[in-house]
Amino acid sequence: MTVTDTTTNLEELTLTFVTEFDAPAEKVWTVWADPRKLERWWGPPTWPATFVRHEFVPTGAARYYMTGPDGTRAHGWWTITAIEAPYRLEFDDGFANADGEPIDADRPMHAVVTLDETGGTTRMTVVSHFPDVDTLERQLKMGMQEGMRLALGQIDQILSNS
Repeated sequence: MTVTDTTTNLEELTLTFVTEFDAPAEKVWTVWADPRKLERWWGPPTWPATFVRHEFVPTGAARYYMTGPDGTRAHGWWTITAIEAPYRLEFDDGFANADGEPIDADRPMHAVVTLDETGGTTRMTVVSHFPDVDTLERQLKMGMQEGMRLALGQIDQILSNS
């Protein structure tokens, strides 16, 4: 499995995932930059994502929804705040309404993704920063930790097929 560590820090209001891939950083980067690859892993296996907008540039917007086993759709958004290809990505994110527009843009979560390559393998660290402890605890209760672990676990298959 690709996820090697998961840490919740209530004091720092963070949830951190560390993953390892047998691929160079440039190849791992494509799972973020290519919306069709992103759709294949963003969301756990039973909640696949569909990106209807993916502007992969600083200040760019992404809009997506995940579809549950019963057809329920959960909408989300990103605003990209920094890109340093292929080693760093930052974005604000949150829930969206059925039209894909943010419903919590004033209190977003903030993700920082870093890729560190050593000898052809890449360690990807994803740190989600939360605006307050209530938001962090609510996300944990909703299953974010397990869902993200399952989602990240799908990346090896994508990398082996590309």
